Amino acid sequence: MPQDYNSTINLPKTDFDMRAGLPKKEPEMLKAWAQDHLYEELIKHNEGKPRYVLHDGPPYANGSIHMGTALNKIIKDIIVRYKNMSGYQAPYVPGYDTHGLPIELKAIKQANSKKGDISLLELRRLCHDFATEHIDIMGEQFQRLGVIGDFKNPYLTLKPEFEARQIEVFGEMAKKGYIYKGLKAVYWCPEDRTALAEAEIEYAEDECDSIYVRFAVTGDPHGVLAKRNIPLDKAWFVIWTTTTWTLPANVAICLNPEFDYVFVKVGEGYHVMAEGLVESTMQACGIADYEIVGEPVKGSELELIQVQHPFLERKSLVILGDHVTLESGTGCVHTAPGHGVEDFEVCTKHYPQLPVVVPVDDGGYLTAEAGRFAGLKVWAANKVILEHIRETGNLMGVQHITHQYPHCWRCHHPIIFRATEQWFCSIDAFKEDVYKAIDEVKWFPAWGHDRMAGMVRDRNDWCISRQRIWGVPIPAFYCTKCGKYHITDETIQAVSELFRKEGSDAWYRYEADQILPAGFTCQCGGTEFTKDKDIMDVWFDSGSTHVAVLEERPELKWPADLYMEGSDQYRGWFQSSLLTSVATRGVAPYKNVLTHGWVVDGEGKQMHKSAGNGMEPSEIIKDFGADIVRLWVASSDYTVDVRISKEIVKQLSEAYRKIRNTARFMLGNLNGFDPNTDLVADSELLELDRWALDTLDELNRTARDGYESFDFHKVYHAVYNFCVVDLSNFYLDVVKDRLYINKPGSVLRRAAQTAMFRILVDLTKILAPILTFTSQEIWSFVPEFEGKNKYVAFEDMPKAGVWAQNEAFRAKWNEIIAIRDDVKKALEQARADKIIGSSLEARLTLYCAPEVAAFLQAIPAHELEDLLIVSQVELRQGDGGVKGEFEGLGVAVSRAEGEKCLRCWKYTGDVGSHPAHEGLCARCAGILEE
Repeated sequence: MPQDYNSTINLPKTDFDMRAGLPKKEPEMLKAWAQDHLYEELIKHNEGKPRYVLHDGPPYANGSIHMGTALNKIIKDIIVRYKNMSGYQAPYVPGYDTHGLPIELKAIKQANSKKGDISLLELRRLCHDFATEHIDIMGEQFQRLGVIGDFKNPYLTLKPEFEARQIEVFGEMAKKGYIYKGLKAVYWCPEDRTALAEAEIEYAEDECDSIYVRFAVTGDPHGVLAKRNIPLDKAWFVIWTTTTWTLPANVAICLNPEFDYVFVKVGEGYHVMAEGLVESTMQACGIADYEIVGEPVKGSELELIQVQHPFLERKSLVILGDHVTLESGTGCVHTAPGHGVEDFEVCTKHYPQLPVVVPVDDGGYLTAEAGRFAGLKVWAANKVILEHIRETGNLMGVQHITHQYPHCWRCHHPIIFRATEQWFCSIDAFKEDVYKAIDEVKWFPAWGHDRMAGMVRDRNDWCISRQRIWGVPIPAFYCTKCGKYHITDETIQAVSELFRKEGSDAWYRYEADQILPAGFTCQCGGTEFTKDKDIMDVWFDSGSTHVAVLEERPELKWPADLYMEGSDQYRGWFQSSLLTSVATRGVAPYKNVLTHGWVVDGEGKQMHKSAGNGMEPSEIIKDFGADIVRLWVASSDYTVDVRISKEIVKQLSEAYRKIRNTARFMLGNLNGFDPNTDLVADSELLELDRWALDTLDELNRTARDGYESFDFHKVYHAVYNFCVVDLSNFYLDVVKDRLYINKPGSVLRRAAQTAMFRILVDLTKILAPILTFTSQEIWSFVPEFEGKNKYVAFEDMPKAGVWAQNEAFRAKWNEIIAIRDDVKKALEQARADKIIGSSLEARLTLYCAPEVAAFLQAIPAHELEDLLIVSQVELRQGDGGVKGEFEGLGVAVSRAEGEKCLRCWKYTGDVGSHPAHEGLCARCAGILEE
């Protein structure tokens, strides 16, 4: 009966689980991290190192996190963890945006459910409660993702010390003349009854009527019509609009002074429009019978002609403006300065005689100035006004179209432009400084530079006032005697100190004279004042965090090293922070800016629960664990939209399994290995071991480069390929024989273990910022060595160059691997042809060109057999065998000669040569007899 030699083989042994079981393990690990104060101890561990500050953009504290929030927070955590492992002290202070309309609307809804009136202070108390109820929930959800930071003490934009600093930022900007109050056409949300900033606008498709309306000429001061024999009472200007409700506000028709305008005769009437738009206008109006009369006239010649409003007792004026284009319409632009930005600009700057008519109230209803249409909501008024114009004969044509129209990003209803008195920040006043600041920032991706510059270029003013309650008040006081507003060093200091003590509720708790310094007097001699009723735009809140957080928190610093948010923040937080910083400090508040895209489903579509394609982080965590969510983030090129689906998660879990099993194999084969005594000198490593360490060195280089450039998908792919291709498919496969067969303490085995130990240590460190739970689990099983920290997060990221070999060495091993690839294909075919079963049943005949033969002959025969994992290799010069990719090589496979060794499974001619071990080859028998 053959002897059982299994007990003489060094099989892998480890308690590191094959099945991850992350959903159960991760919560237990989080408890241990909390008990050990992991974050706080990590910051202490890195005390004295250069500080790296990633400043957290405050998410809205309004409920559970979603995949987009998870993407955002995990990217930040990967960066923070990497920086803490690469020579920095990188604190992370999470923040929350706690003011704004959604919270106020919830509070109003609850207040309306109560009987009786409610004070402003009581309403603000309800807002405060709504704003803070989700903070702890969101913090726990972020930490469940493995995110570390000061979650016990996050920054909140409603905290008194924050509001005090925000007031100071406002005061500094006002002192420099950048803040002013004025009448302008601004975005206005009728549903929420407040002004909006550009960053609060989103675009969606709306249906509307595109109409062409005639305005009858009533006055021709320069005799332009008479010179061309055009009867005054038969002349019309034709305008085009998609916002019919704005016609009651019309005071002018704007032409481009450089365009050619013509008189188009339709029936008995002469209609003025741009020559380049005649054909498209006539086609849109369904008019085929028309003629152009006379020679064209420049728009500049038609200035100051008077026309009659089509349904109001009001005269409108023909004016000139460079903003008029030939892209659409008639070239005669309906101008209502009360409801259009360009209309307002051209009228107030160049035609002060024209009134700014605003016949719409703050709820979007037409007022008495709209005549017979008073009381109608603007959207309902469209149809009614259209029918009236049709009945009076002033409608030339109408088309029903679908177009992109601005909507409020909060309530998602269409907005209007409305001229109202608001507080503004004049960006034009310091725009050149903003451009310089943009140039000094490093943008990831690089196109961020031009995107930000373009957005600033297109913005002249920032409307910073809101007609709401839940926010930081505009700290302005009005003299009741002369009406002048006051924002001075004295007033700002008084308000800031008050807010630091009592918070911004104090603005509603006290009268003006209780807030202002004693004896404060207006230049007119007035001593009685009232307070402004508006609050600041919430973007001013978050735009002040670089002062209210970075300068207030001693563990942070100004400017931040990095701002990282979604790409929508070029018009949001990135920009508001940039503007307040340049306005008050002359430079950007950040050195680097990194952005990520949106999360979409597997087909690239937006995710919605109603569409059935939504996924929540909690679902993935429940089934797979948070490390799979983190791996999803790291595997994605997040600078564009990131896809997620059940299939993608399954694929990632399979990739995770391969990485985990690679680590498990190495841990199993390090059983009994003590790095303090068993590491061999570099000179005792086999060349294959040095190749493995050289490949590790390249991984270290790639990983560092990927982390430094925030290209985490490069890190992921490098790690995956290293584990699967370099290790599992090659190195670990080849060294199994050395590990299993040799004596436990032999130099050959210890050399392989030394290489594996070094690989496992570095690999675990590289994985640590991404697979934060799994890397720590692996680390807890890595054999103890001098200087090893309890947590891998406290270790230093490995550096490249430690194990690097020269190019000649790499070229040699690239050839060996290429030859091996051809051999593997030949072995697979032989297996399919039933010539062999396992590769050790094979004998290879390699037909070589002279240079290939010389190359392979330089490798000892037993090493070549081990590298190719076959029992025998014969080298022959000349042609033969199956040709593969490697030039000058042919491979023939036959069954190995000799008998199979019962211990190493190789086929040799010396099996049974030792009398005590009839079933063993001479090598195995010798090992057992040592």
